[in-house]
Amino acid sequence: MKLLELHSIFKQELSELYDSSEISCLWEIFGEHYLGLDKIGLRQSENTQLPSQPIVQYTEAINQLKSGKPYQQILGEADFFGMKFCVNQHVLIPRPETEELLDYAIKTISKEFSEQTEIKILDIGTGSGVIPIVLKKHFPNARITSIDFSKEALAVAKKNAERHHTEIEFILNDYLNYTLPTHYDVIISNPPYIGIEEVSEISDTVKNFEPHLALFSPCADPLVFYRKIATDAKHHLNNGGFLFLEINQKLGAETLALYKYFSDAQLIKDLSNNDRMIIVKK
Repeated sequence: MKLLELHSIFKQELSELYDSSEISCLWEIFGEHYLGLDKIGLRQSENTQLPSQPIVQYTEAINQLKSGKPYQQILGEADFFGMKFCVNQHVLIPRPETEELLDYAIKTISKEFSEQTEIKILDIGTGSGVIPIVLKKHFPNARITSIDFSKEALAVAKKNAERHHTEIEFILNDYLNYTLPTHYDVIISNPPYIGIEEVSEISDTVKNFEPHLALFSPCADPLVFYRKIATDAKHHLNNGGFLFLEINQKLGAETLALYKYFSDAQLIKDLSNNDRMIIVKK
């Protein structure tokens, strides 16, 4: 089979689930992963006769895409902040909104702390480890601790830390019942914040393939993590330290109210104009 024929099958099989621009994007993503070809290379190789292995890989990928499985899980990796990270069914696929949170954090930390300072950073609900790893790459002198309730998620995070040659302390524990042992200069978190009443609004792809533990609040209160973080920040965030939080866009004002006792707390919108982040200075 020629690459051109495979491309035709790829488009035809996925046409009922994706629009043409999404299919083109997926074709290029899988082309780079399975064939090592970029967009131009795929076009230039249309008449190339393919060996059996990529044909089998594409056939399996098509079937999985038709089931709703995210392409990142099919490939086993996701692009985030210009880096590649391992992902599977035990961790959330990193979102662009979290890139925005990290961008704010990096700019603020760079401005407020000396490059030589050994700042202490706590990451709550680390998942695949993208947040602490990106921060460690930008601030190699930082001492970063990451906590998560899922041993499967921490296994992925540790794999990613090794992949990117970053030294991070990972702790397996339930943050809601965990007593912080020390003080920190920065606390950052993208905790589970989807309420029970919002479950019906979540796409089947997310509900069926991504870990509910990382998506949904563990109780009826969708702000339970933010309440604990607010309390911990009062006692364990150093003066002059910062909180960086990704939040439920529907609960911006309610979440911000939890941090009204701090000297500076801001509710920030994402690029889609949704309430998405809270940045607090103590």
